[in-house]
Amino acid sequence: MSRFLSVLRSWLVMVSVIAAGNTLQSFRDHSFLSEKLYTASPGLVNGLQARNFGVWTLLSSVIRCLCAIDIRNRTPNNACDFQCTTEHADRWGSSHAGAHAMGYITGFFVLSNSLYYITLFTFFLALVHFLSEVFIYHTAALTIGIMAPLMVASFSIMGMLIGLQYLEVEALSQNKKKN
Repeated sequence: MSRFLSVLRSWLVMVSVIAAGNTLQSFRDHSFLSEKLYTASPGLVNGLQARNFGVWTLLSSVIRCLCAIDIRNRTPNNACDFQCTTEHADRWGSSHAGAHAMGYITGFFVLSNSLYYITLFTFFLALVHFLSEVFIYHTAALTIGIMAPLMVASFSIMGMLIGLQYLEVEALSQNKKKN
């Protein structure tokens, strides 16, 4: 495993642990959200909204931790060392851009790393959520409480997009070793 992927895995664990702590805080005292995040409209924060935020954060935490544990997402069904034939790609039809445009190995790589993509999506979702709360709904102000998750989401997205390149290179080199 490359050094970058090892650092990325450590980052995902750290972010996951912090998110778990935020989950506990959301369940313990909903004023946490009105004092740290939704400072522009603290009256809109109530216990129900805080618990909902806590569940969403817990789900993100679990997904990120699972990705850190198994960043390649190897399961018995997709651990075929990224060997794929054109028939596998054709199963998705010609409209599936990934299977044909990137080649059959890369296309199968995309399909076999769904946990990685779901984890990446959690960061996009967080980024969009916090940006929309600041710029669309005006329930949050650009304080350190909002800037921190925005920076974490942005750095994580960047790191995971770079990590995709490392995972693809590893998959291609493993495939060459098999042949």
